[in-house]
Amino acid sequence: MHIPPFENRNQPIVDVGNSTVPLNYFNIVKLRKCEAFSYRTPGYETCIVPATGTIDVEIEGYQTGALGNRGEDVWDGEPEGVYAPTGANVDMACVSDACEVFVAGASFDDVLEPFTVRSDELDLVQYGSDETKTHRRIKHILGQKQSGRVGRLLVSELFTVGAGGWSGFPSHKHDTDRLPDETHHDETYNFRFRPNHGSGLQMRQREDGSSGDAYHIVDGSTVCIDRGYHPCAALPGYEMYYFTILGGASQRPLVQYFQPSHAYQVETIPGIKDMIAKFK
Repeated sequence: MHIPPFENRNQPIVDVGNSTVPLNYFNIVKLRKCEAFSYRTPGYETCIVPATGTIDVEIEGYQTGALGNRGEDVWDGEPEGVYAPTGANVDMACVSDACEVFVAGASFDDVLEPFTVRSDELDLVQYGSDETKTHRRIKHILGQKQSGRVGRLLVSELFTVGAGGWSGFPSHKHDTDRLPDETHHDETYNFRFRPNHGSGLQMRQREDGSSGDAYHIVDGSTVCIDRGYHPCAALPGYEMYYFTILGGASQRPLVQYFQPSHAYQVETIPGIKDMIAKFK
């Protein structure tokens, strides 16, 4: 499902109990200096990530200050985030001139402890190549390094390296719990392009090989993936970024199932096995 960009006025774009991706939650919060925003998501753990700007955050008495160090856009510095336990009261306040904040969530019942992820604690992965048109960089905010401290939520930022090219390839899916071959994870993306008049394509291929769906994604597009194989691509001449939320139905580690007709390319794309291993 493609949700075109719109002014959400700090209301969830993907709310709790969403009919397409019930395991996910997603909000974009925009504030000016000294403005504040509060939320609570019963049944969902969350992660607060400034896309731009700097915020102070308080979570049930836990405080983290000066979170976020990016200026103009998501390419302008490294991300930071703070984990908020299931159902916690979260308060954020803008301390820069303005801020745009991503709030990612996953369905999870247990209550854990809040913690902060600073830019020097990210898990960074770069894989693919220009030759295979798959060159990209991943910045895990809640990834393998946070294993044991998070319930079912994985949060990452993905960047194409260079202008144009494919991501999420070889085509893969994760819509069925059938370990050890695959896990059920709902997934939500928010896309950005540089320059921001760029755009791209999100595919959703069918399992039987028949013609599937495709969405024209633009700067600010949100895409919800509940099933099917789902590669995406940026137009030549444009860099693409997408904020990624994964929520597992039965476990946090993601097991991707690669479309059999393309699975052999796992052996031909440099570094892709290291990338796969980091979604834990």
